[in-house]
Amino acid sequence: MSKFPARRAFLTLALAAVSAGAQTPKSTRAPATAPAAWPTKPVRIMVGFPGGSTPDLVARTIAEPLSKALGQPVIVENRPGAGGNIAADVVAKATDDHTIGVMINGNMTIAKLLNPATPFDPLKDLAPISLIGTAPLLLAAPASTPFNTAQEFFLAARNAGRKWSYGTPGVGTVGHIGMELLKTKTNIDPVHVPYPGNPQVINAMLGGQIQLSLLPPALAAAQIRAGKLKAVGVTSASRSPLVPEYPSLDEAGLRGFQLEIWTAAAAPASMPRPIVAKLSTLIGDIARTPDVRQKLFQQGWQVAGTSSEGLANRIKADTALLGGVILMRGIKAE
Repeated sequence: MSKFPARRAFLTLALAAVSAGAQTPKSTRAPATAPAAWPTKPVRIMVGFPGGSTPDLVARTIAEPLSKALGQPVIVENRPGAGGNIAADVVAKATDDHTIGVMINGNMTIAKLLNPATPFDPLKDLAPISLIGTAPLLLAAPASTPFNTAQEFFLAARNAGRKWSYGTPGVGTVGHIGMELLKTKTNIDPVHVPYPGNPQVINAMLGGQIQLSLLPPALAAAQIRAGKLKAVGVTSASRSPLVPEYPSLDEAGLRGFQLEIWTAAAAPASMPRPIVAKLSTLIGDIARTPDVRQKLFQQGWQVAGTSSEGLANRIKADTALLGGVILMRGIKAE
């Protein structure tokens, strides 16, 4: 199977630059037990997106079992805006030891790289608790696009040049950065068109205003099964359990292309490490229970339920990968 051309040297230099500059999130390695008196009041979970959004659903799924485990109410508080960074800033600055957040990739990795004016530094001001769930993205195109394989699709995209465009839910989102990475790997050059959210992206594809997009698989699959969109491939190393009927881009010939969105729990860096360790154990265990695992799967997530160290490692890797693309492509969200 043919390999797609890639600007490997340029990308390697960009990734190395970010890796050298990125700081590892503060360690949360600590004794396994928190102070006996904690928690002494309700625990807040801050969510940076509206009710009914994916992070909101994840937070509410873990809130009830976490409340039972802690013996205190767990209250989900929505503070939408700035791609989740308003709520993340509330968490970063909280000093009551009873405030945590459920966040997405960007809030915990590249927020400061995208916009230096961001009022918190995720690598300094947030303590990782647990990586809750992950999902690849699905590269989709309108059903009318004439292709039968990924190779045929990318050939058509290269021939179209900047006559084609791609949609995302905003500048600096993983869908945007992922498409810019895909452009370096395939020599395609569609124009970026940002929209308020993925529903608007899908509507634009259905209406023929854009020709491709990287979408959460749960959203894209419904349209593909209805015959309204076509699947090019999934951004995972192999077929995803979330949408096993569609090939991965690696399987389709784009070797090594792997990209995921994820949701995770984080605390202020100032929170005592024994409390973070307790929350890490509880939230990781809760996410892996059969009932919660099934609910998260139905929401479009493959459960991770990692330790705080596991999330810290993921933050470091994604900061290097996504940050490298930001530097290489000059992406700014201001």
